[in-house]
Amino acid sequence: MEPALSQPNPPNSYLIQGRTVTMPCIVRDACSATVTWLVSSRAAQLLLPGPELEIAEVMPRRGLLSITCIDYRDNDLGDYNEVSIAFFVRERGAPRGLPYAGTAIDMMRGRLPTHIIHLPVNQSFTCEAGQTIWGFPKTVDEIDFDTSGDRAHCTWSKDGHNVLRVSVPIGGKRSFPEQTLCTYSYIDGALHKTEFASSAENLGVQLRGADIELGAHPIADELRSLGLPKPALMSIWMGKMKGRFEAAERCSSVGS
Repeated sequence: MEPALSQPNPPNSYLIQGRTVTMPCIVRDACSATVTWLVSSRAAQLLLPGPELEIAEVMPRRGLLSITCIDYRDNDLGDYNEVSIAFFVRERGAPRGLPYAGTAIDMMRGRLPTHIIHLPVNQSFTCEAGQTIWGFPKTVDEIDFDTSGDRAHCTWSKDGHNVLRVSVPIGGKRSFPEQTLCTYSYIDGALHKTEFASSAENLGVQLRGADIELGAHPIADELRSLGLPKPALMSIWMGKMKGRFEAAERCSSVGS
C-alpha cells in the first residue's frame, strides 16, 4: 500500500498550532473601547520601527494615538482580550490631499491607515496567528476587560508590572455601517498592508469621560513620552462589533 500523502494547505490558509486558519478571518461578535489623543508627531515618529511610514498630521506637529481595548467573544481565532496601541499613518511620499483637513477627513471616512506598535492578547493561539499571518506585534500578557457596569475598565499587565488602566463610558444607540480599513505591519522586515472590514451597533461617542492611568513599565514610559496621561480627544464604545480580516499583502515602494 502506498503511503498517504499529506495534503497541502489551501491558498490563503495558515497552519497555526496544528489548526488551519483560512482567510478571511471572521469576527462574529466583539465589543471595544477606543480612546484617542492628540500627540506630538515628532515624538510619535520616534516610536515607528522603520522609515517607510510617517505620522499623519491633523494639526501642525500633531498626530493621533489610539488605545483600543477589545473583548473578542466569537472570532475565528478564539475568545480573547486584546489591547491595541496604534498611530494613524501614511506611507512616506503618499498623496496627502489638503494639509491637515485632508487627514481629518480621511480619518472620519475610514481611509486613514494605522500602524500598531503594541498588540498584547491573553491567549497564545491568537498571538502566534497574529505574528505569522499579519506580522502584528502580538505578545501574551495579562489583560482584564470588565464591561459589566456603566463603564468599561481595562487593565494590561506585562512582565509582572502594570502598563496601563483605561476606563471608558459604556452605552450608545448609533450604528456604524461596514467600512473597509487598513493597517500596516512588518513581516520579515518588509512593509505589508492588511485590509479589514468592520461594522458596529450600540455605538457611543464621548468627547470627555475617558480616563487612563500609566504604570511602571517601559511601554508606559513610551506613552509618557507622548504626553500621557492627559485629557483625551474622544472615546468610542462599540457594544457589538463584527469584522473580517484579509491576508497581509506586501507593499510596493511608493514612487517607484
